[in-house]
Amino acid sequence: MTYIPQHFRVSDEHTLREFMRTYDFATVVSSSPDGLVTSHVPVLVRPAGATLAIAGHMARANPHWQLMDGATPALVVFHGPHGYVSPTWYETAPAVPTWNYGVVHAHGVPRANEDDAFVRGVLEELVRRYEGDRPDSWRPGGLPTDFYNRMLRAIVGFEMAATRLEGKFKLGQNRSVEDRRRTIAGLENAGSREAAWLAEFMRRRAGV
Repeated sequence: MTYIPQHFRVSDEHTLREFMRTYDFATVVSSSPDGLVTSHVPVLVRPAGATLAIAGHMARANPHWQLMDGATPALVVFHGPHGYVSPTWYETAPAVPTWNYGVVHAHGVPRANEDDAFVRGVLEELVRRYEGDRPDSWRPGGLPTDFYNRMLRAIVGFEMAATRLEGKFKLGQNRSVEDRRRTIAGLENAGSREAAWLAEFMRRRAGV
């Protein structure tokens, strides 16, 4: 990340990992001879020795996976709650509008994996995560075998050990506690689900 003022920087590994697992629909960015290549995919964040691994899959028809050769660096971006902050919410004046948000960048060198067991494992773990334990939850095992195998062949798995994590929670920590409290109240009164998520995130992370 190019710019992280110290009061917005997050370095605690547990906090970063928890954030990544919570906001796990990620943006994967790789460099190619033709420029940057980007895909948006749900991922798994798994322990991997002293670090962690990010695993997922993408369509075989998506050429992005061919850049995952174990040598080409990539960036995986995890986006958390975010939203507009009006200066009218502050006690302190003069002030200007801003945008509050949380984000984590994971750096590494991903490798594509076409092994059937790996791809099947990633897919089924993602399904379990999002289907949960509801009585009518969907499972791939209910599909006809030939159809399921055909679907598996249409995707490619990937895994990336995170070599560096960067966290930035820009939540008004540079302002007074009263300004932060008033920002939370303004967000809660905004009437949108996104603003309410940001307000709750600020309550937990901005020392209010």
